[in-house]
Amino acid sequence: MPALPAWAAAPPDWSSTIPVPAWWGLALVVGYLLGSISPSAAVARVFGIDIRQVGSGNPGATNVARTVGKGWAILVGVLDILKGFVPALAFSLLTGEAAGEIAGLAAVIGHVTSPWLRGRGGKGVATTLGAILGVQPWLAVPVLIAFGIGVAVWRRVGLGAVLGALVLAMSGLAGWLIGWCDGTDAGFAVILAAIVLARHRRNVQQSWSQLHEPDDPSSAPARVGEA
Repeated sequence: MPALPAWAAAPPDWSSTIPVPAWWGLALVVGYLLGSISPSAAVARVFGIDIRQVGSGNPGATNVARTVGKGWAILVGVLDILKGFVPALAFSLLTGEAAGEIAGLAAVIGHVTSPWLRGRGGKGVATTLGAILGVQPWLAVPVLIAFGIGVAVWRRVGLGAVLGALVLAMSGLAGWLIGWCDGTDAGFAVILAAIVLARHRRNVQQSWSQLHEPDDPSSAPARVGEA
């Protein structure tokens, strides 16, 4: 049988020729750069709006819904999810789960510390969801259920995100304890949850004050719950 021409030969297995640490470094850089792109800022700019100067000031889908419209907010939410999902899934398929988790985590960090927004990025909820869908999709099920319950009970997207983050951390740890995932996967879930919780600390503080001082109108914020 004659040899195949060069153009028809199987492509090289780059994952075996590039050292693993190099893949991790590439995952870190690509994930961060993709995550740092802000769809909310770009959409708002089309309408001549600086998303950081209107509404809550948060560059996220919730603020876009309030200032530009719900249709645009859906687009922003989908793009924010894809920022975490695409690099996490791509690097997971290319060279293994660890690189995928690094890429997903880097995308979330890029989102919340975007240099294009002078470090004032979003709160990372949608990008976190994308990251876990790309690497550990089973974690998304309890997280989405908790998020939905939180929004339904408290009518606040931010508090739903806080509950979802707590469930994400607990689910990761529980999965590790019962053998569904390893320690790296659990750490991935806990770190992502910690980032989301840290970005929502003001929501928690305001809601706590509102809960304990219900009779003092001046102590209750007019709006709590930016995601």
